[in-house]
Amino acid sequence: MKKLVIASVSVALLVFSGCSKDPKVIDSATNSSGSSKNQVEEVKVVETEIIESDNALVGSENTISSMEKSLSSVYFAFDKFNIDSTMETKVSKSAKIVNGIASAYNVKLEGNCDEWGSDEYNFALGLKRANAVKKSLISEGVDANRISMVSFGESNPTCTDKTRDCWSANRRVDYKLLP
Repeated sequence: MKKLVIASVSVALLVFSGCSKDPKVIDSATNSSGSSKNQVEEVKVVETEIIESDNALVGSENTISSMEKSLSSVYFAFDKFNIDSTMETKVSKSAKIVNGIASAYNVKLEGNCDEWGSDEYNFALGLKRANAVKKSLISEGVDANRISMVSFGESNPTCTDKTRDCWSANRRVDYKLLP
């Protein structure tokens, strides 16, 4: 975000400061159009730096999304918030990613539920699921200060069919990386 602001301010300064239409340069390196070769080179350097910083920003956004895709969601049984053995390996792999290539980012755990149960119950269950994943990440060495939790209850389904497979896909904790 900071890089985006810096790049935007740089572009704005460049646009608003501009060059006068009739430069009065007293320099031995003045070309026939009246502008200095040094000034032209400086403008090209600034334009190149702005383009490179914009590309770096786009690259970092792609990096965040690609890292998030490599973090596997953790799925839960009906009305449960304990992590089973098959999901523990996914949490372990995610912890390695969070401590490795994503070490510059904080992690938000998003607890989700299926449509069964009251809204209040599902929000509480989603938070319990997120907390279970948080405890597991901490046991794998992730700093607790880097982890935040939120519960969406049943309000953020990935599937809306009325089937068992669909309901099981909605009982999950997703990872989001935060700068």
